[in-house]
Amino acid sequence: MNRDLRRDRHDRRDLVIALVAALLVGTAVLVGAAVERADGTLHVRWPPLYAHWDPHVGPGTPAACAVAVTVVAYGPSLAGRLPWRALLGAVWGTAAAWTFALALIDGWRRGVAGRLTTKYEYLQVIDRFDAIHGTLRDFTRHILIDSPDHWPAHVAGHPPGATLTFVLLDRVGLGGGAWAGVWCVVVGATAGVAVLVAVRALAGEALARRAAPFLVLAPAAVWMGTSADGYFASVAAWSLALFALAVTGCKPRLSAPAAGLLFGLTCYLSYGLTLFALIGAGVLLLGRTRVRERLAVLPLVLAGFVVVPLLFTLAGFDWWEAYRLLVERYYQGAGGIRPYGYWVWANLACTVLVVGLATVAGLRRATVTLVGRRHEVLDREVLTRPDRSDPAAEPRLALLVLTALLALLVADLSGMSKAETERIWLPFALWLLPAGAFLPRPRTWLTAQATLALLINHLLATGW
Repeated sequence: MNRDLRRDRHDRRDLVIALVAALLVGTAVLVGAAVERADGTLHVRWPPLYAHWDPHVGPGTPAACAVAVTVVAYGPSLAGRLPWRALLGAVWGTAAAWTFALALIDGWRRGVAGRLTTKYEYLQVIDRFDAIHGTLRDFTRHILIDSPDHWPAHVAGHPPGATLTFVLLDRVGLGGGAWAGVWCVVVGATAGVAVLVAVRALAGEALARRAAPFLVLAPAAVWMGTSADGYFASVAAWSLALFALAVTGCKPRLSAPAAGLLFGLTCYLSYGLTLFALIGAGVLLLGRTRVRERLAVLPLVLAGFVVVPLLFTLAGFDWWEAYRLLVERYYQGAGGIRPYGYWVWANLACTVLVVGLATVAGLRRATVTLVGRRHEVLDREVLTRPDRSDPAAEPRLALLVLTALLALLVADLSGMSKAETERIWLPFALWLLPAGAFLPRPRTWLTAQATLALLINHLLATGW
C-alpha cells in the first residue's frame, strides 16, 4: 500500500510539473504576442517560436500519424526485447521516418528541399567556395554586416565547417536543397543512436532501452529535419558517445581519438557547441574505469581534437577572431534588439516545446533521484556492473541529463541565444530526452510527445 501511495504521489507531481511547464509556454505566447504587437522587438511572429500561425495538412500527415501510433503501441515493448544492434538500427530508421513524415506535412519543397536554400542559409554561398583555401583565409573579412559581400546570417553565425559540409556535398555530386535536406535528416537521425550508446555505457542497457522510444518520438524532430542543426547535433552526440565508450574501457585507443576528432569538428560547426565540454566533464566523471585510467584517455582525446583546428588554422581561418566578430555581428542584427529580459525565460518555454512534457516530468524525477541517491553515483562496488542489477544506474543517468540541462542553462544566460533556440539548442535538447526512462507509464507520455509534435507541425508554419 505504501508503495502504491508513493507511486501515486510521484505521478501527481509529474502532472503538476508538466502543468507548470505548459503554463510557462502559455505565458511566453501571451506575453510575447503583447511585446511584439507593442514594439516589434522580438522579431518572431508566433513567440516564443520562429513561426507563424498556419493550420494545414500535407502529404506527410498520414505517415506521421502512422509512425506515432506505431511507436506508442509497440515502441516500449520492442525496445525491451530487440537485440541491441537491431534496436539501434530501429531507432535510426524510425527516427528518420518520423522526421521525414513531419517535414512532409509542409510538402517536399517547403519541408525538405527548400529549407537550406533561403537567403539566410548555407547553400546561398556555395559558389563563393570555388577556391576553398582562399575563402577560408578571407572568411572573417565578411562576417560583419557592414563588410563588403557580408555572409548571410547563418554562414556568418557559424564557423566555416558548417558551410564547408555543403560545399563538399556539392563537390561529390550531391548539390542542391534536396540532397542537403536529406543529409540533415538521415545524419541527424543517428543522434538518438549515439545518445543510446552513451546511456548504455554510462548507466546500463536497461535504462537505455527504456529511453529509446523517447529518443525516437520527440517533438524535436519537427526541427531536426528542417535545419543544419540536426546534423550538428549528431556530430556532437557521437563525440560524447565515443568518449563515453573510452572512459568505460571500450577500445579507448580507438574511441578516445575519434571522440576528440568529432569534438574538434563540432567546434568548427557551431561556436556555441563548445559548451558540450561541460557534458563531456560529466561523462568523464561517470566513467566506469578507475580515475587513473579515465585520465589516461585524455591525451588521446586531445590528440584527436587538435586535428580539425590545426587544419583550419593552417588554411588561414582564425576561430577566436571569427568568434569575436560574430559577437559584434550578432548585436548588429536582431540579437541587439531582442530583449534579454523576455528571452532569458521564454527560451526555456521554447525548450519545453522541443523536448515535450514527458521530458519535463522525467527531469523532475531525475532531480529527485540524484538528490536522494547521489552517494551511489560513484560507488566503487557498482562501477563495473553496467547491467540491470546496477543500483547506481538511475542516479548516473540523472547526472548525465542534468549536466546537459546545465549546459543549456549556461547557453541561455550567455545572452547569445535570444530566440530561435528550437533549432540552436537541438544538440543539448537531445541529451535531455533520456529522462523519459524514469517515467513509469511510457505509452501515456509518448502519446503526449507525439500529440505535441503533430500539433506544432499542423498548426504552425515553422521557420526552420
